Amino acid sequence: MSVHRCVYLLSRSHIRYRVCASTAAVANNTTLHPTRRTFENLSSRHSSSYSSSKPLDTSLFVPLTVRSDEVSSGAVGEELTQPLDKSELLKVLNRFYKRKEMQKLAADQGLDARLFHQAFVSFRKYVLEMNSLNADLHIILNDICCGAGHIDDIFPYFMRHAKQIFPMLDCIDDLRKISDLRVPANWYPEARAIQRKIVFHAGPTNSGKTYHAIQRFLAAKSGVYCGPLKLLAHEIYEKSNDAGVPCDLVTGEERIFVDPEGRTSGHIASTIEMCSVTTPYEVAVIDEIQMIKDPARGWAWTRALLGLCAEEIHVCGEAAAVDFVTELMYTTGEEVEVHNYKRLTPFSVSNHAVESLDNLKPGDCIVCFNKNDIYSISRQIEVRGLECAVIYGSLPPGTKLAQAKKFNDPDDPCKILVATDAIGMGLNLSIRRIIFNSLVKPSVNEKGERELDTISTSQALQIAGRAGRFSSVFKEGEVTTMQRDDLTVLKEILGKPVDPIEDIFVSLAQVDGLYFVCNIDDFKFLADMIQHIPLNLRSRYVFCTAPINKKQAFVCTSFLKFARQFSRDEPLTFNWVCRHVNWPLAPPKNIKDLVHLEAVHDVLDLYLWLSYRFMDMFPDANLVRDIQKELDGIIQVGVRNITRLIRATEDQSASPETATSVRLPVLDTSSLRRGRGSKNQRKEPSVTDSSLSSRLVQDGLLTKELLQQLQKEWVREQNGGDSNSANKGKRKKK
Repeated sequence: MSVHRCVYLLSRSHIRYRVCASTAAVANNTTLHPTRRTFENLSSRHSSSYSSSKPLDTSLFVPLTVRSDEVSSGAVGEELTQPLDKSELLKVLNRFYKRKEMQKLAADQGLDARLFHQAFVSFRKYVLEMNSLNADLHIILNDICCGAGHIDDIFPYFMRHAKQIFPMLDCIDDLRKISDLRVPANWYPEARAIQRKIVFHAGPTNSGKTYHAIQRFLAAKSGVYCGPLKLLAHEIYEKSNDAGVPCDLVTGEERIFVDPEGRTSGHIASTIEMCSVTTPYEVAVIDEIQMIKDPARGWAWTRALLGLCAEEIHVCGEAAAVDFVTELMYTTGEEVEVHNYKRLTPFSVSNHAVESLDNLKPGDCIVCFNKNDIYSISRQIEVRGLECAVIYGSLPPGTKLAQAKKFNDPDDPCKILVATDAIGMGLNLSIRRIIFNSLVKPSVNEKGERELDTISTSQALQIAGRAGRFSSVFKEGEVTTMQRDDLTVLKEILGKPVDPIEDIFVSLAQVDGLYFVCNIDDFKFLADMIQHIPLNLRSRYVFCTAPINKKQAFVCTSFLKFARQFSRDEPLTFNWVCRHVNWPLAPPKNIKDLVHLEAVHDVLDLYLWLSYRFMDMFPDANLVRDIQKELDGIIQVGVRNITRLIRATEDQSASPETATSVRLPVLDTSSLRRGRGSKNQRKEPSVTDSSLSSRLVQDGLLTKELLQQLQKEWVREQNGGDSNSANKGKRKKK
């Protein structure tokens, strides 16, 4: 019950934009403003879409079991008539099932063919297996069997049974209203009550598009900034206050009010999920609008674009997003004013690959797409006597900023950065050259399967654009690859135009052609996890929308414990949390310890997120935030010494069993280098070996390179040990 009802509630709020066939017409038009004909076509399409009634998706309806208990009035039916002949009764019921008139009547009551069949099977079983039926049903069935009644007389009793096993039939009209998502713009009456000015700042990275939007934000009497990352919201928060414009910070886990008495400032910097669509502003800034196509988070951009109650909406993002934002605004009757920007500093694609870490130079950034490669490359760089900074997605924001500061500091000996694509947004970095360690990135397809696929043009440009930033010491950027074979592929990728928003549609509810319901796999994952825990509907829904990393077992376990404690109406106190995470925590001794500390940081984030939704049950947010800051410092120390942690992991894993049982999955990526498409996609190989080395690879603690290096070192030590033993034996004989 709770899972399906929560799914419907989630679908009501989590919906994002999709492109339809008419986008092509808009794209081919020389002007970005709607023509009269285009607007009329859209209007007629919307009205026809709204008037058409799409059948309700009943695949989510699960029949309940009706108990076959004896009824008190059952004997009365037999006394008034006679016992029923089961064989004759079966014939009567089957004739009832085959009558088209009954199927049509049932459809009018909300039973489609699928539900009608399920209800009939249950009704037939109920009638045939019951020793005694209700008196009224018994009498009706007896009359039909004796030829004194009409077979259609069964229908009211059939429907009564159908509503017992499908109780949602009584609220079918409400379900249709809940699942009718065809005109999302009408969900925001405050925004529809004003005529908003939409300004699109379009351009690549490092083009100044966000800068111009922020300048308007700072000059306004009131404003809200909506960004995809806590780091970006924090940056605008600091810039605004440094410029003398009081600005509050609002994220899922944090609220900072500039006013000492806690009064709200006129300006707000927030993550996009946390923006208010009921508070009036003069200016609103929506950053990275191209993320509206994201299957999991795109709903937040749709909600902000349609619902922000601001006189001016300044949208920043890739030029490829202009057309679909323009078309989306047709539905609200708002025109889009487009400002195009060019990159402020050039970057070029090198004609030579790096090929070896010996060829690294100050200001280089090696981009990897998994942490294993980061560990391996960091270790190899340290062996060459160089220092490097490390940035990847699961690091706390404070640690990312500390590593960025270390890399940017001209007086710091650290001149190399090893990072994932987490550097694509949210960090100001002085990078001279971007080096792609690989062009293949893991992804998850619509079925939830992990795949490896060549990065898209948009992704490549987002990362490559970090080289030669306008505000950095390097005024010109360079982009290349580590492998020679990848360089040609990179040039092809960067030479292509950015793909427009893909035409995707998920049929979960009635939606207009411009929209589709977002991916709710994470929601359903959490809903299934806490299905057995007694929670009211609102609490269950909030827990299911919690932003957690479901890949971390410790985070999922903590989420489950939080929900259990909450369901018992027992507050989650600071002491309870400390016992759960074993606080205080020691600095990491190896990579596994570091990964665990990152998971603990995520758990504390979860506590803070829930504390703003259930303040009475999560009462110690300030104390938890204090230890989270302390934990951030511990993680920073670990990341600064990451090569030492890698060495410690190698030492712990250096055993004869590990060295002699190395079996690694081999993936041929040559086909992936030819380009994108279904032929170029491969599912990640699964490691079925149960050896220690394979388990370490699965846990992300070792890579192929590290294992090979371990094997060489172990063999070398073994040979050295044998040689020393032989020499000692000779000396003894002498």
